[in-house]
Amino acid sequence: MVVDASVWVSGLVVQDMNHQASRRWLNQSLATADPLIIPTLALAEVAGAIARRTGVPHLGQQAAEEILHAPGLRLVALDAALGTEAARLAATYQLRGADAVYVAVAHLLNVPLVTLDNEMLGRAGGLIQIVQP
Repeated sequence: MVVDASVWVSGLVVQDMNHQASRRWLNQSLATADPLIIPTLALAEVAGAIARRTGVPHLGQQAAEEILHAPGLRLVALDAALGTEAARLAATYQLRGADAVYVAVAHLLNVPLVTLDNEMLGRAGGLIQIVQP
C-alpha cells in the first residue's frame, strides 16, 4: 500500500485528532509482511509538517529518519516518468501536486492508497482504491 504523508504525520503527532486510528493502522501494517510504499517526496512532507506543527525542527528530521527505518518500507523515486504521470493525473483529476504523486505511485503499482485526505478520496477514488486508516 502507498501511505500518504497525512497518515505518517497523524501517527507521529500525539495531538492530531486522527492519531489513534493512524498509529493503530501503522503498527498493524508494519507488523505484516506487506511493504509500505512511499514516494521519496513523503520524507520532506512529513519532516516539514511535523517541524511546523511542533515548532521543533529536529523532531521533523527525527520523523523522517523513523520512517526510513520502518520495516519493509519501499521508497519510490520521483523521476521524470513518475513526475510526468503525476502531472497528467494532477490536471485530469484537479489534484494538488504532492497528492498527484501519491496517486500516481498507487496507480502505477496497482495498489491501494492510504490517506486521511478526503479531497484525494473524492477526486481520485474512481481511479485507484483509497482507504483511510
